[in-house]
Amino acid sequence: MADQQDPPTTDDLARRADVRDTYDEIATHFASTREYAWPEVESFVDAHAASNSRSGTRVGLDLGCGNCRHAELLVDTCETVVGLDASAGLLETGRERAHERGFEVALCQGDAATLPLATNTVDIAVYVATLHHLPTQRARQASLDELARVLDPDGRALISAWSTAHDKFDETDGFDTTIEWTLPGGETVDRFYHIYAPDEFDADLEASDLDVLEWELSSGNCYATVAGSESDLDE
Repeated sequence: MADQQDPPTTDDLARRADVRDTYDEIATHFASTREYAWPEVESFVDAHAASNSRSGTRVGLDLGCGNCRHAELLVDTCETVVGLDASAGLLETGRERAHERGFEVALCQGDAATLPLATNTVDIAVYVATLHHLPTQRARQASLDELARVLDPDGRALISAWSTAHDKFDETDGFDTTIEWTLPGGETVDRFYHIYAPDEFDADLEASDLDVLEWELSSGNCYATVAGSESDLDE
């Protein structure tokens, strides 16, 4: 088990608020460029959505849901799908997508490092392209532990983050950076990223309360399929 996290500092909270405000500012345009689900997410959902045999309500979680393009994948196999994001603007784009496409998702504004969900309640989770936007190592580690907490013992999650293996980067060690988003009028907005070295991503997962089942690099991203620490991996 990972050590209990200290409460976030004022600086931690301020930096996380800056990330939230950035995505509120670019939400509509950003969502318009995120139409389709990633193939890696589709493969994960196909492989794991029907694998849980626990009786009762199946709960799916899209953590960092944005416009809910990945939450939509969970609807066919989950009785309840929760889409959580820090940005109210992005949640509104998810609400619009769900209405237009006729699927139901319970939207929640929240912090990935302090999930407003009960322990052992999530059967399948997608946590992609979000971990790397948490601006401190403390927040990233806390978010991994929180994901472990909410996963059912038989649940599974897919986590992804940008890595130094991407051809965009020359660095080999993990680093913090900003990457510009250009709005239609030409204004640019800086978005925070922590670019993971692959071994750093692996180390953060190993230090968390998650059990790593599979790990790979794909299209410059680190991906891991994980279970909560209370899972029975022999079953």
